[in-house]
Amino acid sequence: MSSENSEARAADPSQTSDDHGGEENIRPGDLSEFVGQSPVVSNLKVYLQAAKNRGEPLDHALFSGMPGLGKTTLSSLIASQMGVNFRATSGPVLEKAKDLVGLLTELEEGDVLFIDEVHRISRVVEEYLYTAMEDFQIDILIDSGPNARSMRIHLPKFTLVAATTREGNLTAPFRARFGIHEKLEPYDVSDLIEILKRSSRILSVPLEPSGAEVLAGRCRGTPRIANRYLRRGRDFAEVEGKESVDGQCAAAALDRLGVDPAGLDAVDRKILEVVARADGAPVGVKTIAVTVGEEERTIEDVHEPFLIRAGYLEKTARGRVLGPAAELGVNTIKNQHREQASLDLEESS
Repeated sequence: MSSENSEARAADPSQTSDDHGGEENIRPGDLSEFVGQSPVVSNLKVYLQAAKNRGEPLDHALFSGMPGLGKTTLSSLIASQMGVNFRATSGPVLEKAKDLVGLLTELEEGDVLFIDEVHRISRVVEEYLYTAMEDFQIDILIDSGPNARSMRIHLPKFTLVAATTREGNLTAPFRARFGIHEKLEPYDVSDLIEILKRSSRILSVPLEPSGAEVLAGRCRGTPRIANRYLRRGRDFAEVEGKESVDGQCAAAALDRLGVDPAGLDAVDRKILEVVARADGAPVGVKTIAVTVGEEERTIEDVHEPFLIRAGYLEKTARGRVLGPAAELGVNTIKNQHREQASLDLEESS
């Protein structure tokens, strides 16, 4: 791959987020190394091979799913497999048309342009993307007033790969311009264990099978979180003089981080407490955000997807209510309190 491609990777913060203190990047360098998401990876291999056989760039692709499932990694692997440059940006950065024009005019034939959080780009930028994606050209306005004139810029054929955690927020015309739609799902524990084994080898972290099971069971089906927990487990193991991260060490480390056996962290528990205090009445996300001290976007994008999937929370038209799993936990606690009260009453009598 060209040095220009390497520079593009280095300029993307998400590509180096796994590097700390000179550690090797734990992201897969090839699709064959990518663990999990088998249907998505299998489909991508077909699309990539077909594009190579035709000598054409890959069709525009849209990846959706929760944060940390590998959307950015898969996007960079597309560029790697096609042997082209990888240019990365994010939706919030593209506020004006000129921001997009600057990126597009720097692309070379077949390059991959990756836009993370694509649902957050402005509508003006989105409209410019329409012709860029379909006709590989853009019309820009030069000057203003009586001297205003339009100039058409022809672009090389490129591949736009976009990632979103909120596919429903994309307009239908924009979504329809992507020829490839793939949704990434949370990972199975078995896949997460394999990912942790690979990461432990790269990071030189001795990891016992019992430790891998604990970490994989508490990471909410997300490789990014699993790798973060692996590093923190390593920290506790080194400081406490342990030779490896075993089940006991991993559990103790996560307990100290506030992550319980169900994978709930402190913010998750606060959210559930706020909803539980309403005694069945729906609670709006604004109320939850203010009470918990987090932004609404963080609540909706980071915490709610897991809580809803795991059955702890449900969304209604009027707000959030406890799901079956949370109600079961609340009832269990109430029963325990009643039993303890009865024992205390018997002892006092």
